[in-house]
Amino acid sequence: MSRPQFGQFVLLRPRFPRANRPIRRSFTAGTNRTNSSRWANRAAIAAISISGLIYAMASQKPVKFDARSLAELDERTKREKGVDENSPMRLRMEQFIREQQKAIVFELEKLDGKSFREDTWTREKGGGGISCVLQEGNVFEKAGVNISVVYGTLPKPAIAKMRVNHKNLAEADEVDFYALGLSMVLHPYNPMAPTVHLNYRYFETMRPDGTSQAWWFGGGSDLTPSYLFDEDAVHFHKTLKDACDKHNKEYYPKFKKWCDEYFCNTHRGEARGIGGIFFDDLDESVADADNTFAFIQDCLKSFLPSYLPIMERRKDMPYTAKEKEWQQVRRGRYVEFNLVHDRGTAFGLSVPGSRVESILMSLPLTASWRYMYEPEPRSREQRLVDVLKNPKEWV
Repeated sequence: MSRPQFGQFVLLRPRFPRANRPIRRSFTAGTNRTNSSRWANRAAIAAISISGLIYAMASQKPVKFDARSLAELDERTKREKGVDENSPMRLRMEQFIREQQKAIVFELEKLDGKSFREDTWTREKGGGGISCVLQEGNVFEKAGVNISVVYGTLPKPAIAKMRVNHKNLAEADEVDFYALGLSMVLHPYNPMAPTVHLNYRYFETMRPDGTSQAWWFGGGSDLTPSYLFDEDAVHFHKTLKDACDKHNKEYYPKFKKWCDEYFCNTHRGEARGIGGIFFDDLDESVADADNTFAFIQDCLKSFLPSYLPIMERRKDMPYTAKEKEWQQVRRGRYVEFNLVHDRGTAFGLSVPGSRVESILMSLPLTASWRYMYEPEPRSREQRLVDVLKNPKEWV
C-alpha cells in the first residue's frame, strides 16, 4: 500500500460495525523501554490499521461518510487542491457565491458610504457562513448579504416531501444533504426607492459513500416598491430577461409567472411586490449541472446592473411623512409574507443548529400595521395596490 493511500485511510476513518471491528490491543511498556521495543509497538499498531483496511476491502463495504466527515473532506480539498472546473459542483457554487458576496457588498458600500458588519460563523455538524449586515446607513435602513453552507441530515418526513419533485431521491429513514446559498434583502430609507430581494442556492443529497445522489438549483430576484415607477419596473425586468434569454427563451416568462405566484400574500389577495424571476428544483430533467450553473451565474451577475441605476435615481428624492407612513405599511406586508408563506424561512428555522439572526435578516428594521388602512382612491398608493392584485407584464 502506498503512503498516500494509507494516509487517506487514516484521515477518513471508515466506520466499521462494532461487532466486526478487528480487535485492537493496548501496547504498553515500562519507563526503561528500549528504542527497539518502541518501534515494535509502532509497527504493531500500523499492522492493525492496515489489517482493518484490508478487512474493509475484502468485505467490499464502502467507506461510510456522514455529514461531518464530508464537510471535513471538502475543507481539506479546498485547502490542498483548490477549486476548479473539475471540482464537485457544490464547491464550485460555493466559490462563486463567495466571490459575488464580496462584489455586491463592495458596490453597496460605495453607494451608502458606510461599511457592512461582517460576522463569520460555523456549524457544529459542518458548514457555516458569512453574514454581512448594514443597519442605519446613509441610504439603507437595513441591508443584509448573507451566504450559508449547511451539511446535515434529512429526516424521513422531509425526504418524502422532496421526493414529490425529485423521484431520484432514495426512500430512506434519513439522507445526508448539503445546501448553500446567497441571500440578500435591501431596505432603503427613502420610500421612493424599492426594497429588493435576491436568493440563489444549490441543494444536494449524498449516498453513504459521499457521492452525489440528487441535486438541484433554485433562486431568483424580485423588486418591492412602495411607490411605483414604471421605468424602474421595466429596467429591472428587462435586465433579468436578458440574462434568461442567453440560456433559454422560455425561462423568463416561465420564471416571471412563477415569481408572481410564489411571492403572494394569499391571505390578502395581493403580491408582495412587482416580481422578477423565481425558480426552484432545476435538476437534470431541465438541463445538465454545468449549463444550469452557467445560468445561475448570469442571473446573479445581473443583479447590480438591475438595481444600482434605480437606486441612483430614487435614493435622494424628496418625500413626505405620509409617504413614509405608506412605506411602513407596505413593509408590514413584506414581513407577513416572510413569516407566513416563505418556504426558505420555514426550512432554515427547521434545521437544527441554524443561525436565526441570519435567517431573519430579511425583516426590515421598522414596519407598521394599521387597522383597516386603505389608500385613497385614484392615488399613487392605490395604483400600486391595483398592480399587486393584478400582476403586470413589464417587458
